Amino acid sequence: MRLNGKVAVITGAAGGQGQAAARLFAEEGARLVVTDIHEEGAEKTAEEIRDAGGEASALRTDVSREKDVAEMIRAAVDEFGTLDVLFNNAGVGYSAADRLTMASVVDTPEEDWDAILAINLKGAAMGCKHAIPVMVENGGGAIVNNASINALVALSGADAYTAAKGGIVALTRVLAVDWGPSGVRVNCICPGGVDTPMIAPAIEDEQVLGFMRESTPLGRLARPEETARVALFLASDEASYMNGAIVPVDGGWTAR
Repeated sequence: MRLNGKVAVITGAAGGQGQAAARLFAEEGARLVVTDIHEEGAEKTAEEIRDAGGEASALRTDVSREKDVAEMIRAAVDEFGTLDVLFNNAGVGYSAADRLTMASVVDTPEEDWDAILAINLKGAAMGCKHAIPVMVENGGGAIVNNASINALVALSGADAYTAAKGGIVALTRVLAVDWGPSGVRVNCICPGGVDTPMIAPAIEDEQVLGFMRESTPLGRLARPEETARVALFLASDEASYMNGAIVPVDGGWTAR
């Protein structure tokens, strides 16, 4: 029960890493607001948690809109009285390739560049913007941002995604310095290849899947639960002296 009594908000929780984190956080005692732009999926996650005896509500949130993010934080406080943990997980990647260009900077249209950064970087920033004052008022809290190994090593073919994830790493560090003295810890995970719907279109290509496996010393993709466990640790009091940490969860990819 590492989050017993704590209130947590998780974005992008309709599936993948966010859904895995919501299940795990609830098992560890958290009361949850699970959000996603796909309301039906968020409600399904919340319903699953409630059926298992946990406390969770669902909210449709477009993290690229500050108004939605502010309402998300307000909803957690209104329902549960406080906010202890924010997991900025929502993001967009190859699963959106039918509507957003995943390509080099030269080949990415301006509107797609703006949309990808708005979801992947601005969304995390707005989450922090509205969560931090609540946490400071309540004596502290923990924020976990979800970036990517794209923020740490050069991976060609999705430059807007890469720029956004690099921005999350930099944002994590400056917020950790600015708000650590007020009791708010801000850390970041950088997953490698995770077997989720986000990368499903990419790994349908056997060459891409083979490259990812060969680049990972453990020789496989991660399961969503494996990244969620690291997020849980950083959100919990077990990580009470971790602040500004950038943690690769990549099977050894960035160790090469």
